[in-house]
Amino acid sequence: QVQLVESGGGAVQVGGFLKLSCSVSGYTYFMGWFRQAPGNEREALAAIDAGDTDKVADSVKNRFFISQDSTENIMYLQMIDLKPEDTAIYYCAATAETQYYSDYLNSEKFAYWGRGTQVTVSS
Repeated sequence: QVQLVESGGGAVQVGGFLKLSCSVSGYTYFMGWFRQAPGNEREALAAIDAGDTDKVADSVKNRFFISQDSTENIMYLQMIDLKPEDTAIYYCAATAETQYYSDYLNSEKFAYWGRGTQVTVSS
């Protein structure tokens, strides 16, 4: 059974930065980051596969960067220039199945989810 645990969330001011971590136990091929703000639908942010091919949503491109340390089984989301609209609960997700690149930001393709970590950006 795959288990995912997010960490690194917190409260920051506008323009600040955070680096989220997702510790993974169990085999995964493909992982991603999502977020959900109150009253909003879940939003895909970025995904990365076992070969380090990644895909980042246009909405956060050049501000959010996904990476992983395969030896430590940790996935990261580096976030810079944070804005109030980035306030949300951030989730990591994973699946053991390969995916088409076009599906990299499709939440329905992810079988396993963490519980989330809160990010709050204040002005």
